[in-house]
Amino acid sequence: MELRPYSVVIALILAIGGVLSAGAYSIPADKLDPQKIFHGNAAKFETPARVNYQKIVKATPEYSSIKKKKIVSGSAKYWILISKASDRAQRLIKEVGKETSYDFIVADGYLDTIEPAIEADDVTELVLEKFK
Repeated sequence: MELRPYSVVIALILAIGGVLSAGAYSIPADKLDPQKIFHGNAAKFETPARVNYQKIVKATPEYSSIKKKKIVSGSAKYWILISKASDRAQRLIKEVGKETSYDFIVADGYLDTIEPAIEADDVTELVLEKFK
């Protein structure tokens, strides 16, 4: 089989294209945990970020109200406020995802459970700035 010059060029372009698209990640189905994914598509993402979810929840006005009013853990009022704090935290995390180039934001430590582990920037402070 004779190789023609254009065949070599096409092969090189395809090889380079494969290397360049290797930046896309995905979460295997057996490792999917929707509770730890706040923004983006687990099937394909390129710029992952992580967030300390507990720190975000504890920064909400609802959580502060629990502490300030000494609301008993497990009471109806406690669960209502925790639910509102969680909703607010998730909304703010999604806002950061929409306003930045991060196309996938997850709970801190989640991407470490994937083989191989996926490095991600910490955007906790970006989310906390939304409270100011």
